[in-house]
Amino acid sequence: MNSLIEDVSPIAVDVYRSRRERVLAQLRAQGGGLAVLSTAPEVMRNRDTDYPFRHDSYFYYLTGFSEPEATLVLNASARDGEPASILFCREKNVERETWEGFRYGPEAAAEAFGFDAAFAIGALDDHMPRLLADQPALFYALGTSAELDAKVRGWIDAVRAQSRSGVRAPTRAQHLLPIIDEMRMVKDAHEIAIMRRAASISAEAHRGAMHACRPGMREYELEAELLYTFRRHGAQAPAYGSIVATGANACVLHYPAGNATMRDGDLVLIDAACELDGYASDITRTFPASGRFTPAQRELYDIVLAAQSAAIDATRAGVSFDALHQAALEVLSQGLLDTGILDKAKFGGVENVIAERAYARFYMHRTGHWLGMDVHDAGEYREADGPRDEQGARPWRTLVAGNVLTIEPGLYVRAAEDVPERYWNTGIRIEDDALVTPGGCELLTREVPVAADEIEALMRESISH
Repeated sequence: MNSLIEDVSPIAVDVYRSRRERVLAQLRAQGGGLAVLSTAPEVMRNRDTDYPFRHDSYFYYLTGFSEPEATLVLNASARDGEPASILFCREKNVERETWEGFRYGPEAAAEAFGFDAAFAIGALDDHMPRLLADQPALFYALGTSAELDAKVRGWIDAVRAQSRSGVRAPTRAQHLLPIIDEMRMVKDAHEIAIMRRAASISAEAHRGAMHACRPGMREYELEAELLYTFRRHGAQAPAYGSIVATGANACVLHYPAGNATMRDGDLVLIDAACELDGYASDITRTFPASGRFTPAQRELYDIVLAAQSAAIDATRAGVSFDALHQAALEVLSQGLLDTGILDKAKFGGVENVIAERAYARFYMHRTGHWLGMDVHDAGEYREADGPRDEQGARPWRTLVAGNVLTIEPGLYVRAAEDVPERYWNTGIRIEDDALVTPGGCELLTREVPVAADEIEALMRESISH
């Protein structure tokens, strides 16, 4: 057997097969039907050059199959002896493999990834009318792709054309992705192991960037250090566009690494992490380009770190997703008052700062988001039902063991007449990845220092060498 086929471990195959079985069980509980899920399309970058291909996360979650031009069909109404999980993928093609690399082909893919059957992707349109005939429902990613919607209409029309023969088309179309979202929100042991490794690689990259940083360097030079470490340790790509921001640039939340020069006295904010085997990590650290915080920088940094500590303490199974955000808000709001960035005489106390959202000028994002196959991972943040608040919003979701989320408070203080000048153009964010446990949370990304003293010590060590 080809060595590339043998790279798919039996344990991983069992994981993906088990996930497909869980989806099939949910479809059967809803009366049966057929589910269709395709991987992401290849996208042209310019002329005859494509962007690097990245699979669709939902498709990969159920298959482990990373080749382009592939579709999964799950038949929850399959009778005994009929295939319930079917892969459509590219055929073997020796000539194309010479140019583009190895392809499994249907036969090898079915064996390696545990599908009941597999066919060439070119035969999908021929098979779908037969598979859809007399199905009670069709489950797919409703409204996510005009091309897919058009294909579905074509398949349904082909089934309806057989109505005089007594064949019926599905009478119900349902969105498939929420079913998978609920599964993806609770990570299994296979996922957690990959995410721990991704977090470790990303932490090493951040340590390397701190070691390398010197006044006079440009932002893109530190980005290069990060990307080098990601790939050197086997990560396939960055999980998102790396943010490397010096000075005032750190007040731009999604600032892409540019060519600004790091100056003595600047803070450097790095929000960057790798993707490993389909799973993202997500780390932010803020540190002084020269290796030492100024008193004003240290003051704000310690406020953000205290806010993160409060949010971490609030994170555990059984509490609201909003609890960590509210814990961080209280600390940040008090810090804004204590530093004089917000006027105590005007706002009085923390309660008024929060009620009037006065903090939002300096802290305009939430304290965390789901993390997994996507850096902003699948899953709702609010319950499907329950009593609504005064604004009509549903209750926040309750955390459960196995959720993975980020904890990332920050402060972004631009130059302004009503703000003490010593804080001008200071952007600070501290972000770690947390696995929710019954009694708290496990931080996956603390192999990179977070305390100001530890950051300064690491940078002094690099300078001395």
